[in-house]
Amino acid sequence: MSNFNTSTSWTSLSDATWAALQPFLPTLSPQGRRTSDPRQRLDAIFHLAHQLGDPWKNLPSHFGRPETVARFFRRLVHDGFWHRLLRALAAAPPGHPLRALEYSICRACRRAARLGGLPLLVLIRRLGLRAALNAPPWLLPDPLLSETLRRLPLNPNLPAEALRSLLRLSRNALGRASIPRSVRLAWA
Repeated sequence: MSNFNTSTSWTSLSDATWAALQPFLPTLSPQGRRTSDPRQRLDAIFHLAHQLGDPWKNLPSHFGRPETVARFFRRLVHDGFWHRLLRALAAAPPGHPLRALEYSICRACRRAARLGGLPLLVLIRRLGLRAALNAPPWLLPDPLLSETLRRLPLNPNLPAEALRSLLRLSRNALGRASIPRSVRLAWA
């Protein structure tokens, strides 16, 4: 899996890529039916993902109401769709239809990272999909590092410099409270 995906221009989902995405879609309505047109809504999500952080309201009108697409996106995040899709993407061999959507999936996961929270960030880190992170990795929480630090036995006789280093590492594991806008724009 590549760390950085090359930018591609947005294209509508082909029949092959749509067929590759369908098994990961949840049943979203309470009546057990799938959402009316999930293909069009996923197309809208991937289209907006290519627009480098545009708000939902900038979605072209032929995709439907922006609020409806945004609600569909949130449902997908809360159902674990992006988690399942990232795992499948990481396991997909070259030439698999999901590989054609790699850039779109990673860009959409950047938008999903805030809603998906720490479990999604951990998954992205474990899979090595740095392009799916919504900021540089050194500014985001690193639970893997914090778990390692927690297991370290603390010796009260450690030199002061070693204790300061451990403190810096633990602060880095927590990530930044907020990512500066300039960094977010540069990372996009």
